[in-house]
Amino acid sequence: MVNADTAVANVNQSSGETDFDVVVIGAGFAGLYALHRCREMGFRTVSLEKADSVGGTWLFNRYPGARCDIESIEYSYSFSEEIQQEWVWTENMPAQPEIEAYLNFVADRLDLRRDIKFTTHVVAMQFSDTDAAWTIRTEGGEIFTAGFVIAASGILSVPLEPTIEGMESFGGESLFTNRWPRDKVSFANKRVGIIGTGSTGVQAIPVVAREAAHLTVFQRSPAYTLPWEVRSLDDGELDEMKARYPEIRAAQREHFVGAARLTAFSFMLGMMERPRLLATSEEERQRAVEDDGVKGALNWSDVFTDMEANDLARRLYGRAIARIVTNPDTAASLVPSHAFGCKRPIIDQGYYETYNRDNVTLVDLRKGALKRVIPTGIETEQGTYDIDVIIFATGFDAMTGALTKMDIRGRLGQSLRDRWSSDGAGSYLGLAVAGFPNMFVVQAPGSPAPSSNYIAVMEANVEWITDCLAHLRHRGHRTIEATAQAQQEWMEHTTSMVKGSLFTHPSCNSWYNGGNVAGKKKMYMGYIAGVPEYRRRCDVAAANGYAGFDIDSAPST
Repeated sequence: MVNADTAVANVNQSSGETDFDVVVIGAGFAGLYALHRCREMGFRTVSLEKADSVGGTWLFNRYPGARCDIESIEYSYSFSEEIQQEWVWTENMPAQPEIEAYLNFVADRLDLRRDIKFTTHVVAMQFSDTDAAWTIRTEGGEIFTAGFVIAASGILSVPLEPTIEGMESFGGESLFTNRWPRDKVSFANKRVGIIGTGSTGVQAIPVVAREAAHLTVFQRSPAYTLPWEVRSLDDGELDEMKARYPEIRAAQREHFVGAARLTAFSFMLGMMERPRLLATSEEERQRAVEDDGVKGALNWSDVFTDMEANDLARRLYGRAIARIVTNPDTAASLVPSHAFGCKRPIIDQGYYETYNRDNVTLVDLRKGALKRVIPTGIETEQGTYDIDVIIFATGFDAMTGALTKMDIRGRLGQSLRDRWSSDGAGSYLGLAVAGFPNMFVVQAPGSPAPSSNYIAVMEANVEWITDCLAHLRHRGHRTIEATAQAQQEWMEHTTSMVKGSLFTHPSCNSWYNGGNVAGKKKMYMGYIAGVPEYRRRCDVAAANGYAGFDIDSAPST
C-alpha cells in the first residue's frame, strides 16, 4: 500500500504512470469511507484533506449548540458491524463534539490516518486526455496524479464569507461559526451580537443567551423551526437499538429520506397524511395551534402543494409564535416571509422562548438594513448597537462551493466553475459531470442530498463509485465519463419534479437552490423522488453496463 507521505511530487506524465489509482478529496464522513473502501479493494489511494484532522464540516462548525438533525443511531456508518457495536452514542440527536469524536474513532479503528495527507488544500485539478489521468495541485505546491478522483469535499463545507462594510474596523472580537475556535469561548459579562438566523443561528442563540450579559440578534430572514426533544440515551436503550441494527438499517434503506426514526423530515412526510388546511374550519385551525404550537400550524397535507395553504400555514405559524413570545412586536418580527418547506427544516431547543429573556434583543433587518460594522459595534438603519463580540452565522455556498473554489479542468481544458456558472449545476445521477472523465462526486447536484439523511445517501454513492472502479479495472478500461445527453435527461428529470412547486417559488432563496449566493445560477439542486428510488435508478444504470456513461475500450497499460 502506498503511504501519502511517500507521494512523488515531480511526475513524468508522459510515462503514463501515476502516483495513485485514486485520490480522495476530503476526510469527513464521505472521504473516510471512500478511502477505506478503495483500500479494501486494493486501489493505491490517498486522501487529501485541507484541515489538520478528520471531521470535515463537523470539525470546523463547533459553535455553541451545533447539533445534527438526524438521530445518532442512523447518522452513522452502517458498513461495519464492529463500529456499530463498539461506539457508544450518548444522545438521541448527536452534538458536534460527539460526531467529531466518532469520526476520530472510525479513523483510528480503521487505521486510516496513514493514508490521509492533512493540511493539504487542493486548489486545482487538470485531466489529461493523453494519459487518462488527473493532475492535482495543492496550495503548498505539491503535485499528485491519479487515474481517478473521488470528490468527497462535502455539501456544506464552503461558508459564505460576510462582506459587511467596516468589519476590519471592529474593536471587539469577531467569531465565525464555520471556523469556531477549538478553545472554549466565554461570553460572560459581554455584549454579543449574532448576524444570521438560519440553522446555525437558531442552534447557537439559546446557548449564547444563557451566558452573555446581553445578546442582540440581527435577523435577515426569519426561519421556520420545529421544537425537538434532545435527551440522553440510557445504556439499556442503546443496547436494545444495537441489537436491532439489522432491522433499523433495513428500514433506513427503504425510507424516503434514508432515516426511518423520528426526524424533522419524518414530520414533513407525515403532513401528507393529514387533512387539507383549506378544508378545515377556523375552529379546527385554532385548536391545532393551541394543541401543538408551531407544529400544529404547519401540519396539513396541502401545505406543500398549494401556495394558498402554505401562506395560511405561515400566518397560523405566526399565531403559534405569539403564544410563546410575550412581546408582540418581537413575535411579529419572527414570522417568516418565505414559503414553508423551501428550506431545510430546522430543529431547535427553546429558540422562541429565548426571546422572552430580559437580556435578548431582536433586530428585524427587514425594518431597516444593517449598514456597517463600526469600532464599537453594529450600525443599522434602525440605530446603533454597542457590541463586544460579533458572531457571524451567514450560511454556506452549498452543493457546489467546494468544487467551484478549485480550478477544475476536464476535457479540452473546460472549467467546471465556468460550466456550472453558465449552464447551472448539472450532473448525471448526482455522481459525475459530463466533460470531466474519471471524476466522481459524492452527493453532487442532482442527488437527494438537500432533503435526506446525508450518511445514507453518501454510503450508497461511495459503494456505487467504488464498485464502478472495480468494474473498470476488471474489464481493463481507463476512462469513464457521463454523456452530455444522459446528464441533460437526468437534470430535466430532477427539475421537472419541482416545477411549479414551493421549491421554485419566488420567495424561496435557500441553499437548496443557490438563491442565498449572489450571482449563483438559481436552480433546485436536489432529487425529491426519495432515497429508495434514487438508489434504484443508480443501480439500474450500473446493471445496464453503466448506461449513460462513455467507457473506453482500450486496456490499461
